Amino acid sequence: MYTHPQFGQSTAEIQMLRQQAGRWLRALRERAGMSQRELAKAVGFEYYTFISQLEGGRGRLPPAQYLAFAEALDIPLHDFVKTLMRYYDPITYYALFEISSPAQAQPLPDVPKDVPAKTDEDNVVGLSERLARLEALIAERK
Repeated sequence: MYTHPQFGQSTAEIQMLRQQAGRWLRALRERAGMSQRELAKAVGFEYYTFISQLEGGRGRLPPAQYLAFAEALDIPLHDFVKTLMRYYDPITYYALFEISSPAQAQPLPDVPKDVPAKTDEDNVVGLSERLARLEALIAERK
């Protein structure tokens, strides 16, 4: 699995973001009417278990696969990569795309309502801690 922990994020935060990314990827796959096996075949993976691992938040999609996934899931490459960046690398996303302060950043794209987050505490604590840490990092670099 491709891994790249983001500077300033805890393991729990990284895991929470990857789970959210996995739910988003699953929603795209289901919207496209594909099984995990069909998606794996469409993007050139021999085993569907890689798709399962991504959707379960147990890995990160390698950048070399972005185009294949975007095409298979029928989503523009720019939109696909930009959304993944919000989950995989929120600090870089903020630096590139947000004009307002981190506290005013747009929420992450919706994940399916039938897939609840792990716990409410993960969501609230993770988001507030991430935003506070991001604001501190930006202030340090000014």
